Amino acid sequence: MIVSRTPLRISFFGGGSDLPSFYRRGRGAVLSTTIDKYIYVSVHKNFDPKLLLAKYSRTERGTSAGDICHPLIRESLRAVGIDSGVEICSSADIPGGTGLGSSSSFTVGLLRALRAYRDLDAPPADLAREACDVEITGAESPIGKQDQYAAAFGGFNLIEFHSDDAVSVTPVGLQEEVLFRLGQKLMLFYTEMRRDARVVLADQLRRMGDEKTCKEQEQMVAHVDRARKLLVAGDLDKFGGLLHDTWELKCRLSSRISNPTVDDAYARARAAGALGGKLLGAGGGGFLLLYCPEPHQEAVRSALVNYREMEFAMAGDGAQLVYDDT
Repeated sequence: MIVSRTPLRISFFGGGSDLPSFYRRGRGAVLSTTIDKYIYVSVHKNFDPKLLLAKYSRTERGTSAGDICHPLIRESLRAVGIDSGVEICSSADIPGGTGLGSSSSFTVGLLRALRAYRDLDAPPADLAREACDVEITGAESPIGKQDQYAAAFGGFNLIEFHSDDAVSVTPVGLQEEVLFRLGQKLMLFYTEMRRDARVVLADQLRRMGDEKTCKEQEQMVAHVDRARKLLVAGDLDKFGGLLHDTWELKCRLSSRISNPTVDDAYARARAAGALGGKLLGAGGGGFLLLYCPEPHQEAVRSALVNYREMEFAMAGDGAQLVYDDT
């Protein structure tokens, strides 16, 4: 059996600029970090070499990859060249549809395990690129590329998207003291709303041809570079305030990004002392990230008493094997 462990991620700035409709017109960039919440995927040799088993929220059986309905499993099997004889199982610390990049982490982790099963190398850049092919081309998902690279590389990174479809990943290289202080000021609350990111992104894609929308996205990319400089300088409260500015910009990109319930919760958190925040992922639900100085955190918890807070830590590992007895 082979088991992979792949981190989920928090994206702070630049979401949406990883869509080809934007970065083929100009540089896209995001600032993100992986966290200590993971997706686990196991690949095991099936007793019947002619049978495929895929176990996730349901169980599928088939005699070839084409028999599998789950698009990410089907296309990953095809990408690695496995057609039968394996059993695939998955589990996760956090459910999908919550804005933490779970679909891409699952794809990256599955490819990592399948590549190991076939004794193939899995450099992070190759793993991320193959995951993008599986999700965007094979499964025809209208998504960007940031989550695949975040999951494959791990850590706190500036990820840039170039007009020729190349992607570069640069570690931000924060001092441990700054990273620790930032972690102390970040809070995550589950809104209890799950959504399909593809619906939100499809609406955003439709608007990307509009010049006003494109200019607002360019401003969000400029915030990526400003945020990185603030972090390196250790100016964390300005970083938190910039999160608020970016959230206001992002909400203009699509009416599906937020909703009245989230807007009310965010306003209450700000009134209680949070300097900034955002819904993670494409928007529409999932986890609400807040930047809040420690003296105000209890007030924020009281303001959001109906929401479940999730403790987390930033983590530096990308997709890796945690068990291999082959």
